Amino acid sequence: MVIRKEDMPVQNVQNVRDGKGTLRKQIIAPAEPSVHLRLFCTFTIPKGCSIGPHPHEGEVEYYYILSGEGIVTEDGVESVVKAGDVSITGWGRVHTIRNEKDEDLVFVALIPTEK
Repeated sequence: MVIRKEDMPVQNVQNVRDGKGTLRKQIIAPAEPSVHLRLFCTFTIPKGCSIGPHPHEGEVEYYYILSGEGIVTEDGVESVVKAGDVSITGWGRVHTIRNEKDEDLVFVALIPTEK
């Protein structure tokens, strides 16, 4: 299967996980018919916007930073992330990501599943 970029749906989503602002979400591959994905998309976070804190119980979420710079907070610890970095959160931990820079923060978000 090949999914062309023009066939990847784009949504403007507001206050994701009680975060701030409007983010751009592009679905790279849908969870259906995939059997090993819950989420596979890109997020574009403008300055001053964020994804609010949320836990990952029984799953792991990966953020692969494509461009820009952001701040990931995991269990209260802040880390600056830039292009090429990966943030991995799971095992019941809580994380959030925000953009405080003028340049958009763009990253791939992936949550694989076992089934």
